[in-house]
Amino acid sequence: MNWLRWSIARFDWSPRRPRHWPWTHWAALACFGLVASISVATWASLADDATLNLKPHATAARILLDRQGRPLAEDFSGWNVQDRVPLYRVPVQLQQAVLTAEDRRFYKHRGVDWTARGHAIWQGLRAGRNVRGASTITEQVVRMLVPRPRTIWSKWLEGFDARRLEARATKSDIFEFYLNQVPYAANRRGVSQAARYYFNRDLDTLDGREMLTLAVLPRAPSGLDPYRSGTKILDRRSLHLANEMRHAGLLSGDDWQHIVETPLGLEPAPRRSAIGHFRSYVERQLASTPHRAGGETVYTTIDSGLMEFTQGLIDQRLAALANRRVRNGAVLVVDHRTGEILTWVVAGTDTAVATPGRYLDAVLAPRQPGSALKPFLYAAAFDAGWSPGVHIEDAPLSEAVGTGLHRFNNYSRQFYGDVTVRQALGNSLNIPAIHAVNFVGPDKYLDLLHELGFANLTKPAGFYGDGLALGNGEVSLLELVRGFTALANEGRYTPLRAVAAQTKQKIDGTQVLSREAATMVANILSDPWARVMEFGRYSTLNLPVQTAVKTGTSTDYRDAWAVGFDSRYAVGIWMGNLDQSPTDGITGSTGPGLVLRGLFAYLNRDQNTGKLALSAGLDFKDNCAFADGACAQVFDYRTSVSYKHPVLDVPGPFIQSPTPNLRLAYDPRLPADRQLFRFELGGVAPNEPVKWLINGDEIGQTSGGSLMWSVRRGSYTLTALVETADGEKTLGPVAFSVR
Repeated sequence: MNWLRWSIARFDWSPRRPRHWPWTHWAALACFGLVASISVATWASLADDATLNLKPHATAARILLDRQGRPLAEDFSGWNVQDRVPLYRVPVQLQQAVLTAEDRRFYKHRGVDWTARGHAIWQGLRAGRNVRGASTITEQVVRMLVPRPRTIWSKWLEGFDARRLEARATKSDIFEFYLNQVPYAANRRGVSQAARYYFNRDLDTLDGREMLTLAVLPRAPSGLDPYRSGTKILDRRSLHLANEMRHAGLLSGDDWQHIVETPLGLEPAPRRSAIGHFRSYVERQLASTPHRAGGETVYTTIDSGLMEFTQGLIDQRLAALANRRVRNGAVLVVDHRTGEILTWVVAGTDTAVATPGRYLDAVLAPRQPGSALKPFLYAAAFDAGWSPGVHIEDAPLSEAVGTGLHRFNNYSRQFYGDVTVRQALGNSLNIPAIHAVNFVGPDKYLDLLHELGFANLTKPAGFYGDGLALGNGEVSLLELVRGFTALANEGRYTPLRAVAAQTKQKIDGTQVLSREAATMVANILSDPWARVMEFGRYSTLNLPVQTAVKTGTSTDYRDAWAVGFDSRYAVGIWMGNLDQSPTDGITGSTGPGLVLRGLFAYLNRDQNTGKLALSAGLDFKDNCAFADGACAQVFDYRTSVSYKHPVLDVPGPFIQSPTPNLRLAYDPRLPADRQLFRFELGGVAPNEPVKWLINGDEIGQTSGGSLMWSVRRGSYTLTALVETADGEKTLGPVAFSVR
C-alpha cells in the first residue's frame, strides 16, 4: 500500500508538450495516422453491395432466339448469359480439377487463403520474382465483378471484398458463378462455352484429358490457347495437374493412365452464320415498335439449322467460283404462306478474308435485277388484257440514246420471230419485254412495282425508260423476294416478318395483282418446256417439284440472280461484287442457280410437296407453242374473258434505223467493205418492195424493210419508198452522219 501511495505521489499528471515527446510517441502517432488513412481509403474503395451480386447479369443487347427458342448466335461481348449451367450439371471430375488447379482450400477458407498467400510470398522471395498470385476462387469472382488494375492495392481490396462476398453467398453459388464466367480465349466465358470452342462438345461428353485442359487454361487463356501456341506447354501443365490429383486421391490409377496416354484432340466448332446484318434489321423493326425493352429476349422467325446449311452452301459455291471473280453473295428464304423470314445469309463475311464490301448487308444492297423483274411486267400485261397465247414478234429492235443507238438483244444473241407471251417470259426474251412495257405503260408498271414494295425505285418512269422492262433500276434482294411472295400468294402482297408473332393471327395482305395473272405467271415460270429455247431441255432450273423459277443477269455480269417459289417456300439468291466490279461471265443459271436447286432440295426433304396454286377463274386450254418438228403440246391458261387475244397495235411503216441525228463512227483499222450498217424499217411486210435513197440518190431496192449499207464518212439523209397495198408511201428523210 505504501508502494502505491509513493507511485501516485511521484506520477506527473501534467501532459508533455509535443516538442518534448520522445520518438516513440511520434512513431505511434505516424502509425496511427497511416492505419487510419489506409482504413478510410479501404472503406471508400470497397465495392458497393449491388456490385457484389452473383445473380445473372443483364445485358443491354437483346438476345435473339430462333423459332425453336435456341440462341440464334453466341454473344461473346460480355457476361455469359446464354450458356449458364447449374453446378450439379458440371461433371464432378471437372469441378475437382478446377479446385485443384485454382483453390484447393476453397471450402475451408473464408475468402482469403492465408496459407496459400504466405506460401506464394515465400516462393516469390526465393525466386526473386512473382511466381503465383494465390488468389482464391472467391477473389477471382470479385475481380470479375469489380474489375480493377492488377496492383497490390487491388489485391488488398479483393481480400476484403471476398470476405464480404462469402458472408452473403454460399460456397456453391460462388463456385457456380466462377465456372460459368471464368474467361477463356476468344472472349469465351465459362466451361460450357470453352468446351464447345475447343472440343465442339457439351460438358457431359468430355473425357478426363479435356476436363483437365479446361481447368488449366484460365491461368493464361491467351498464352496457353492451343489454337495459337500449340499444345506443348498445355500438355505439360495438364499432366502436372493430373499428377497432383492422383496424389490427392482424386484420380484412380486407371483414370490417370488414361489421361497420360490420351492425346489432346481439338475439334473447332463449325463457323456459325454471321447474324450481325440480320440483328440490325431486327433492331430496326423493333425500334418502331413501342414498349420494347433494350435487354429483352426476342423470338425471331429464323430457322438456325436451315441458316447454317444455307451459309455453308453459298460459301461453298462462291469458293468454287473464286476464279470467276465473284466474291459476294446473299440468300433469303421465306415461308410465303406466313411471310416469315427463315434465312438471312450474307456470304463473304469471314473477317479472315479481305472480301471487299463484306461489311455491307447484301440482302438490302440495291442492285440491278436484270430479267428477274420480268414476271411482274407480264403479270401487269395479263391484267391489262394479254394472255399467255398472245403472239409477239421477237425481232431486232433499236432505240435512240442521244445521238447514239442502243440495240436490244436476247442473251443468246438470237431472235425467234413470232413467239407467244408464254415463250417470251419462259425464255426471258428482251424484245417482247420492251413490247410488253409499252403495252402496259412505264408509269403503270412502275406504280405496280411500288405497290409490291420496291421502294428503291425512286426515280420517275421517264428516268428508266424502256430499260425498266429489262431491270435497269436497282432493287434489293429483300424487295425481290417479297415481290415473288406476292406471285406465290396469288397476287396478294404481305409484308415479311423477322420477329415471331405473339399470336397466330393471319395477315390478309393487299391484293395487288389478280389471282389469274399471278397464277398464270407462276405456271409459266414452273414449266420447263416454256424456257427450252434459251435454257435447253435439261436446264439447272428444272426442279423435280413444281417450282416457279426466274433468273436475272445485269449489265457486264455485275449481278446474278435466281429467285423461285414452290407451294410453301420462296427463295432468292444474289451473287456479285459489292464493290461494283464485274464478274467473269457469271449468270443467274451458272452462279446462284445451283444454290437455289440445293436449297429447295433441302427444304423439301421431309415435306409433303404440293402443286402451285391455280385460280378458279382460269380455263385449261391446249396450245402448240413450238414449231421444231414434233410440235410439243404446252398447256396455256387464259382468263375466261380473254379468249379473243388482243391484237397488238402494229404501227404503219416507219424508219426504225437510223434514228434522227444518229452519229456513226468509221473505224479506219477495218477494211471498208467490212463496215456495214443495217437500215431497218418497221411495219413493213417481208414481200413489200422498198426503194432506198441516200441524199436523194437511189442506192438499192429490197423486198422487206432491211438493207445493208457500206459505211463512209459524211452527212446523209435517208429516204425510203414503200409499195403498200394502199399505194406508195414515202418515209423520211432521216438525217444521220458518219465520222
